[in-house]
Amino acid sequence: MYILVAILAFGILIADHELGHFIAAKLCGVKINEFAIGMGPAIFKKQKGETLYALRAFPIGGYCAMEGEDEETGDPRAFTSQPKWKRFIILVAGAFNNFVFGLIVLIIIFSGANAFATNRVAGLADGFKYADGGIEVGDEIYSIDGHRVYYTQDFSTYMSRAEGDVDMVVIRDGERVELENYGLKPEYYDDVYRYGVNFTSVEANAWEKLKYSCYSAYNFVRMVWMGLGDLVTGKVGMNEMSGVVGIVSTINEVGEKSATVGIAVENIAYLVAFIAVNLAVMNLLPLPALDGGRILFLAVDSVWRLITGKKIDSKYEGWVHAAGMVALLALMAVVMFNDIMKLIR
Repeated sequence: MYILVAILAFGILIADHELGHFIAAKLCGVKINEFAIGMGPAIFKKQKGETLYALRAFPIGGYCAMEGEDEETGDPRAFTSQPKWKRFIILVAGAFNNFVFGLIVLIIIFSGANAFATNRVAGLADGFKYADGGIEVGDEIYSIDGHRVYYTQDFSTYMSRAEGDVDMVVIRDGERVELENYGLKPEYYDDVYRYGVNFTSVEANAWEKLKYSCYSAYNFVRMVWMGLGDLVTGKVGMNEMSGVVGIVSTINEVGEKSATVGIAVENIAYLVAFIAVNLAVMNLLPLPALDGGRILFLAVDSVWRLITGKKIDSKYEGWVHAAGMVALLALMAVVMFNDIMKLIR
């Protein structure tokens, strides 16, 4: 059941992304040849005006086929015929939809919360070893190694990533206090392995729920960037990447290990919100075949026009994106193979 839920969730997220492009393109007056939900053979088709609307067999995505998306067609309503600001809005709209979708899911999840743990120190464990010249009760943890801390979960995240002493900034009596090379390490306190720092809580009223949801969505963005940074620097390798198969497997595992169906739904929803924000960030990376790559081409074309007085032929951009798509599909195939091998092992 959870595997089906995971596949359906992926389909919804991709369809939501394409819906963003569709709405923006319609508002900008771009001709749309087809808008499809799902992939594969059509179950239902209806021509309405200039656009064919289709529901296709496999709920694993969708697409918004705009006139002249990759080449000049001579149609004044083609995508490539539009001014750059319109094309920018259309390209960004898909990622925007994904981010808003993830935020809405988070708001729904946290709507039932009673309180949130803040970044203000409420107390220190008995026998706390790092008080002298370090954290004090009442301090507000402002940042760890340059990363802003908003709630307790941020403290746990960035302390766990530290490979040694940290540079911590706290707000004490309204002033910033820098704790450089602070050697805070997890220790055994009351037979529990932890940092020994307890935090205050704030009542989860409507404003706090909205604020916590927004910060959580922002933290998802930071987590994606951290993951990309770890991949570039070699802290993680290709074998640790997960594609569709791996994520579906993870969602299934999360659902099966949850104590009740209600908890499973909440845990899966949280994971889906993270995937939605992840898709938003990844699609805006300046790589060929991605929306971010197309946005980069808009900027490159503007610079080229300033230098030469001519625009870049759209067919060259189409070739670059086609090559990028081949490379992206190859990467997806490698990651999928690794996911399958992990399941076999």
